[in-house]
Amino acid sequence: MRSLIADAWAQGASAPSGLGWVEFIPLILLFVVFYYLLIRPQMKRAKEHKQMVEALNKGDEVVTNGGLLGCILDVGDHFIVLEVAKGIEVKVQKSAVAATVPKGTTKTL
Repeated sequence: MRSLIADAWAQGASAPSGLGWVEFIPLILLFVVFYYLLIRPQMKRAKEHKQMVEALNKGDEVVTNGGLLGCILDVGDHFIVLEVAKGIEVKVQKSAVAATVPKGTTKTL
Protein backbone atom coordinates (compact mmCIF):
# COMPACT_ATOMS: atom_id res chain seq x y z
CA MET A 1 0.00 0.00 0.00
CA ARG A 2 2.94 2.32 0.63
CA SER A 3 3.84 2.37 -3.01
CA LEU A 4 0.48 3.88 -4.03
CA ILE A 5 0.25 6.70 -1.49
CA ALA A 6 3.14 9.06 -0.89
CA ASP A 7 4.02 9.94 2.65
CA ALA A 8 3.24 13.49 3.70
CA TRP A 9 6.01 15.03 5.74
CA ALA A 10 5.85 18.37 7.50
CA GLN A 11 7.69 21.15 5.77
CA GLY A 12 10.58 22.73 7.59
CA ALA A 13 9.89 26.04 9.30
CA SER A 14 10.95 29.05 7.28
CA ALA A 15 12.17 32.36 8.64
CA PRO A 16 9.38 34.96 8.97
CA SER A 17 9.69 37.66 6.36
CA GLY A 18 9.83 41.27 7.49
CA LEU A 19 7.79 42.51 4.50
CA GLY A 20 4.29 41.56 5.68
CA TRP A 21 2.93 45.02 4.84
CA VAL A 22 3.80 44.53 1.16
CA GLU A 23 0.92 42.07 0.88
CA PHE A 24 -1.52 44.89 1.65
CA ILE A 25 -0.36 47.17 -1.19
CA PRO A 26 -2.82 45.76 -3.77
CA LEU A 27 -5.69 46.18 -1.30
CA ILE A 28 -4.68 49.77 -0.58
CA LEU A 29 -4.35 50.54 -4.29
CA LEU A 30 -7.79 49.06 -4.92
CA PHE A 31 -9.31 51.29 -2.22
CA VAL A 32 -7.61 54.38 -3.71
CA VAL A 33 -8.96 53.57 -7.18
CA PHE A 34 -12.49 53.03 -5.82
CA TYR A 35 -12.28 56.31 -3.91
CA TYR A 36 -11.28 58.39 -6.94
CA LEU A 37 -13.55 56.65 -9.44
CA LEU A 38 -16.70 56.01 -7.36
CA ILE A 39 -16.85 57.66 -3.96
CA ARG A 40 -15.41 61.10 -4.69
CA PRO A 41 -17.58 61.89 -7.77
CA GLN A 42 -20.71 60.74 -5.91
CA MET A 43 -19.90 63.02 -2.97
CA LYS A 44 -19.31 65.92 -5.38
CA ARG A 45 -22.70 65.37 -7.09
CA ALA A 46 -24.46 65.15 -3.73
CA LYS A 47 -22.86 68.42 -2.60
CA GLU A 48 -23.87 70.19 -5.84
CA HIS A 49 -27.46 68.89 -5.51
CA LYS A 50 -27.65 70.07 -1.90
CA GLN A 51 -26.45 73.56 -2.90
CA MET A 52 -28.98 73.68 -5.76
CA VAL A 53 -31.85 72.66 -3.44
CA GLU A 54 -30.85 75.25 -0.84
CA ALA A 55 -30.77 77.97 -3.52
CA LEU A 56 -34.34 77.36 -4.77
CA ASN A 57 -36.46 80.51 -4.78
CA LYS A 58 -39.99 81.51 -5.71
CA GLY A 59 -40.25 81.93 -9.47
CA ASP A 60 -37.54 79.39 -10.38
CA GLU A 61 -38.48 76.79 -12.96
CA VAL A 62 -37.49 73.22 -12.12
CA VAL A 63 -37.77 69.62 -13.24
CA THR A 64 -38.42 66.93 -10.61
CA ASN A 65 -37.11 63.38 -10.54
CA GLY A 66 -40.56 62.24 -11.66
CA GLY A 67 -40.40 64.45 -14.75
CA LEU A 68 -42.71 67.26 -13.63
CA LEU A 69 -41.81 70.65 -15.06
CA GLY A 70 -43.10 73.68 -13.23
CA CYS A 71 -42.61 77.06 -11.65
CA ILE A 72 -42.07 77.36 -7.90
CA LEU A 73 -44.87 79.24 -6.14
CA ASP A 74 -43.84 78.67 -2.53
CA VAL A 75 -40.72 77.37 -0.78
CA GLY A 76 -40.96 75.69 2.63
CA ASP A 77 -38.46 73.90 4.83
CA HIS A 78 -38.92 70.47 3.22
CA PHE A 79 -41.50 71.02 0.47
CA ILE A 80 -42.09 73.34 -2.46
CA VAL A 81 -45.31 74.16 -4.32
CA LEU A 82 -45.02 73.84 -8.10
CA GLU A 83 -47.41 75.25 -10.63
CA VAL A 84 -47.37 72.67 -13.43
CA ALA A 85 -50.19 74.34 -15.42
CA LYS A 86 -52.45 77.36 -14.91
CA GLY A 87 -54.29 76.76 -11.66
CA ILE A 88 -52.74 73.33 -11.03
CA GLU A 89 -50.42 73.25 -8.04
CA VAL A 90 -48.44 70.27 -6.79
CA LYS A 91 -46.60 69.95 -3.48
CA VAL A 92 -43.21 68.25 -3.96
CA GLN A 93 -40.30 67.45 -1.65
CA LYS A 94 -37.33 69.73 -2.16
CA SER A 95 -35.01 66.76 -2.52
CA ALA A 96 -37.08 65.52 -5.49
CA VAL A 97 -35.95 68.46 -7.62
CA ALA A 98 -33.57 67.14 -10.25
CA ALA A 99 -32.53 70.35 -11.99
CA THR A 100 -33.36 73.96 -12.58
CA VAL A 101 -34.19 75.08 -16.12
CA PRO A 102 -33.90 78.51 -17.74
CA LYS A 103 -36.78 80.93 -17.08
CA GLY A 104 -39.45 80.81 -19.75
CA THR A 105 -39.07 77.09 -20.42
CA THR A 106 -42.57 76.28 -19.17
CA LYS A 107 -44.10 78.88 -21.48
CA THR A 108 -42.36 77.57 -24.58
CA LEU A 109 -43.63 73.99 -24.09
